[in-house]
Amino acid sequence: MAHPVSPYLVPGFYDTALARGRHRDIVGGRWDETGRVQMQILRDAGMEPHHHLLDIGAGSLRLGCKAVPYLDRGHYWATDASRALMLRGRAVELPDPERLPPEHLIEDSSFELPGLPETMDFAIAFGVFTHLPFDTLAGALDRMGPRLPRLKRLFFTVFLSPDPAAGPLRQPDGVVTHPDRPPYHFDPDAVLACCARTGWQAELQTALLPRGQALVAALPRP
Repeated sequence: MAHPVSPYLVPGFYDTALARGRHRDIVGGRWDETGRVQMQILRDAGMEPHHHLLDIGAGSLRLGCKAVPYLDRGHYWATDASRALMLRGRAVELPDPERLPPEHLIEDSSFELPGLPETMDFAIAFGVFTHLPFDTLAGALDRMGPRLPRLKRLFFTVFLSPDPAAGPLRQPDGVVTHPDRPPYHFDPDAVLACCARTGWQAELQTALLPRGQALVAALPRP
């Protein structure tokens, strides 16, 4: 039986999860820890309250529930394949939902960033490309660059393997990744080459992230 390209693309996935009250669980668990890690990455990179943040694949606002109170009102934007999931997060996870205008939550599964202003200073896609095949990463980077002309830094996570074609690999934090189904792992040199080919100057960070993910920091080439 063929595996889905991503579990999030299975028909009815979001509707079923939301109906069961699982808006936290379906974004990967370890809710508070992962949100804190994302905030620390951004703060360490120099994000301050006056900056504008784009949270790509924001889910039910695991990062947003921490970023929205920190940033100036209206400076947080988010995209996800399910707007309903983001709206659920806005309703139940934010201390003050009015700090986040609903129109800042954009449904987008193809990384086109429709309706996004060109004011983003930082962008982060945490645990997004770990569940999508490599050609999706390449296409996303190619499309996003022109839409983010003011960006200071893009962060995204991937799983890595020194020999991606060798088969399943147990990551340092215990997750088993695969070359041909989610969660996917990629060759580190291929990730950096993909960034360069699509107009990004990138480097791999050394910090161990939840589930053994690797962090890539990228800047659009001038």
